[in-house]
Amino acid sequence: MSGPAVTVVGIAGGPEAGGRTSTAVAAVLAGAEKAGAATSLIELGGTEQPDVVAAIEAADAVVFGSPVYRATYSALLKTLLEGTERGRWGETTQPLQGKAAATVITGASGHHFLATNDLRNVLAGFFAVQVLSPGLYFDHGGYVDRSTLTDDSAALAAAHGAALVDLAAAVRGSPALAAVVPQI
Repeated sequence: MSGPAVTVVGIAGGPEAGGRTSTAVAAVLAGAEKAGAATSLIELGGTEQPDVVAAIEAADAVVFGSPVYRATYSALLKTLLEGTERGRWGETTQPLQGKAAATVITGASGHHFLATNDLRNVLAGFFAVQVLSPGLYFDHGGYVDRSTLTDDSAALAAAHGAALVDLAAAVRGSPALAAVVPQI
C-alpha cells in the first residue's frame, strides 16, 4: 500500500474497562497494526462523546465492539451512534462518511451471535459505512480468561484486522466509495 498508513480506531462499547469486549477489539487492532495501520483503542465508559467522534472522524476505519445486552449492542454504543451526525436533516458533520468498519460482538453464549446484524445494519444502512463482513462474535468459549483470547480467536481477530486495513485502503483510494452517503 502506498501513501500514508491507514489509521484505525477501536471503540469498545462495554461498561467495563479491560473487559472481554476491549480484549476482542484490541485483537482486531493488533491484526490491523501488523498489516501496517496506526491504531488506537477507546473504551466508551468514561470517555467524552465529542472526543470519540473526533477520533472517528480522524480515522480511516473503525472497529466497533460491544457486548450483547438484551439481544443487541450496548446502550453506550447506541448513545454514541445516536449522537453521531451523518450530514442529513440540517446536520453539519458526517464523521463516518467514507469510512470502513468492522464489528465485534461479545456474549455469554453462541445464542446471541445474530446481534452482529443489528450493528452492521445501522452502520451500513443508516450511516452508509463500508462494513467488513461477516462481523465477529466471541462468546466465553473464545477466551482463555477475561483478557486473553484463545489462539483460534486471536488469529480470526487478526485476520479481520488485516482485512479491515485492505478495505479502508480501498475506500480511501476510491472517490466513488468514499462519496457514498446515506440516502435519506
